Amino acid sequence: MTKFISKPYFQGLLIAVLFATGLALPCLSFAQSAGSEAGEGIFEVLASEIALQYGEVGLAYNTYMEMARRYKDPRLAERAMEIAIAAGSADLALQATQSWSELSSPSDIKPKEVQITLLALSQRWPEVVKPAIALLRQESPPQRDNTLLQLQSLLSKANNETEAMLAFYEIVSSVKPEPKDPSVLYTYAMSAEKAGHVDVMENILRQILRNHPNDVNTLNALGYSLADRNLKLTEAFTLITKANQLSPRDAFILDSLGWVNFRLGNNAIALERLQQAFRQKPEADIAAHLGEVLWVMNRPSEAEDIWHQGQKLNANDVTLKETLKRLKPAWTLTEQAPKGLWDGRFAVKITGLTEGQNQGGSGGFTLSQDALKDILEIRNPIGGAIAKITISPGEASLERNGEVITAVDADNLIRNALGLPLPARGLSNWLRGEVRPGGVASIERDEKGRAAKIVQDGWTLNYTWSDSNHLEKLLMARSSNIGSIDIRLVFDNPND
Repeated sequence: MTKFISKPYFQGLLIAVLFATGLALPCLSFAQSAGSEAGEGIFEVLASEIALQYGEVGLAYNTYMEMARRYKDPRLAERAMEIAIAAGSADLALQATQSWSELSSPSDIKPKEVQITLLALSQRWPEVVKPAIALLRQESPPQRDNTLLQLQSLLSKANNETEAMLAFYEIVSSVKPEPKDPSVLYTYAMSAEKAGHVDVMENILRQILRNHPNDVNTLNALGYSLADRNLKLTEAFTLITKANQLSPRDAFILDSLGWVNFRLGNNAIALERLQQAFRQKPEADIAAHLGEVLWVMNRPSEAEDIWHQGQKLNANDVTLKETLKRLKPAWTLTEQAPKGLWDGRFAVKITGLTEGQNQGGSGGFTLSQDALKDILEIRNPIGGAIAKITISPGEASLERNGEVITAVDADNLIRNALGLPLPARGLSNWLRGEVRPGGVASIERDEKGRAAKIVQDGWTLNYTWSDSNHLEKLLMARSSNIGSIDIRLVFDNPND
């Protein structure tokens, strides 16, 4: 007669196995609240964790997400989020975090904090604003202060500083009463300037100085702001001089000291201070100031050399771009209307992180630009249509086989839909030999002032131009979590 193992004995044996394999905690955590469904659920958790250990990340993630919806257990969605983060998939992690938040108690702020952090680290700063404001309104004052400090620390990881600072300004503006932490207030003031609210910036900086009269950064920021607007130059000089006395080797304060002397007409002193600042800390905005002083002192070749160096550091620096637009040195390319049409062929090669993982693809493309809208059409090697991507500020849509998919980021949209890491955001700028507005970028020019090399968004672009200044070939390369990506764009006909 067959002897059956009793259910309690089997469960005890299973738990012993789980502890031995390191899978006990996920299973026991679920079993504690699953009630009568614990038996079935615990096997699903076990299967998911075993699949994960064997590299089946997608299976483990999908199983946890399905279980989270079925059992309405936020911890299962949290585990799915952890799996997605470990796999390097920010989009899947955000989906899991959204489910985690929806399934959790409204008073549980942890999933909301994680969601905001993931959005910021994914460079989706405009999407941070709404959940961050909702969280701040839910928190106590000490919790709110901590959240603002965490958001402030995430700003340093932003690829597009302006976009991140605008989001920070919108978030902090919603806080009532106003935060008290001087470092948060200082960052809020700088974000107000980015948002064009100079009066708000000045009021906050003066508020900080009333409580902390020797705050070096605030002294310098207020003094520079006044000098840059050519206002209250005597006060600006006093503020910056005090900051310089407190921190005599700070390159940014030396830059401010040079700039306020330039505004006061002391060009020789301004040049000396700015040269000292640029030697200590080569930055694009310092290069902009130094170049302008040299330009005004009738030393144009030296000014242009410094500006070229500044563009290699960050061609998207606001101060540098404004300076070049205003002074228009001879080597700058003439401004063109935002219209264009490019037609060519592409080849993509992906060299995997491990041997034998090489892949790629090829085809044709047409990119048309009209004002702020780009339309990218991708064709297969024999000319058949694959997809049509329309890119507008803040939105992208992909049309394929009669279906339309929309997303905020065009690059992610193409990668998710087509499986090819083709860059779309900013492509029209790059084909013109310009950097994409927003985000850090460097540009090196040839002797004719044309782009020879651009580095932006992780891509390195190398240009080949015809004698008639038409783009003939563009080589694009970057490293990613799927390996090294090389893209070759070739243009058969001159492009407008």
